[in-house]
Amino acid sequence: MLDLANRVSQAVEVVRNDWRGTARVGIILGTGLGSVAERIETEATIDYEAIPHFPRSTSVGHAGQLVCGRIEGQAVVAMEGRFHAYEGYSYDQIAFPVRVMKALGAEFLIVSNACGGMNPQHACGDILVIDDHINLMNGNPLIGINDDNLGPRFPDMCRPYDPVLIDRALEIARRENFTAHKGVYVGVTGPNLETRAEYRFLRAIGADVVGMSTVPEVLVAVHAGMRVLGLSVITDLCLPDALKPAKIEEILAIAAGAEPKLRAIVLGVLASL
Repeated sequence: MLDLANRVSQAVEVVRNDWRGTARVGIILGTGLGSVAERIETEATIDYEAIPHFPRSTSVGHAGQLVCGRIEGQAVVAMEGRFHAYEGYSYDQIAFPVRVMKALGAEFLIVSNACGGMNPQHACGDILVIDDHINLMNGNPLIGINDDNLGPRFPDMCRPYDPVLIDRALEIARRENFTAHKGVYVGVTGPNLETRAEYRFLRAIGADVVGMSTVPEVLVAVHAGMRVLGLSVITDLCLPDALKPAKIEEILAIAAGAEPKLRAIVLGVLASL
């Protein structure tokens, strides 16, 4: 981790060639959810390939570009597409853009994802506001010699997701009259979906939804002192006694259909900061 600050500086320098703003909020837009970026008053759009040390997004539905500008009066840096361990990237690489967002000034991180729902009271298309997470990803981006200038050696994780932002998100859902739950996200590596026995295990240890992202980025955001809001769109049901094969086309369609709900929460939270 000792060369991390230098790598971050190199990436920031390239971004600054196109955008001189100071970000207040970083946003990571996951599967099928990239259209939130369309609401940004864009001041610069930078392909990941142009930014030093940024990985390349290979997942379906991920555009692979950094959008800088303003939305709801807030200066933001938004990732259209993220990186995953199943693409072969290290957890340090996956979470690197969060370091760049922080260096660009971001105090908040809003992160979204598509996930499988294991709570029988939830339905496809519902939003889950992440209250806590379980890391079963067999890795951590904070492993290595710590750079105290970037964050503490042992960051506290008693409240990785900001309680005030959670309450605001739930309040917006109630006001807009759509379903949003508060619950626990478990991160796994993928790329395969889980077996019935694994779903039973994940549910038994306290998880409401399961996905293949988010945890590494949140670990780094907490390490960097950022306030985090995590939002999941439940795109398939993972009930072991009624399990059906998942289809990526259906997952993308459900994510796209739920996008107005996610957008309402993101815009409402941004307006309230």
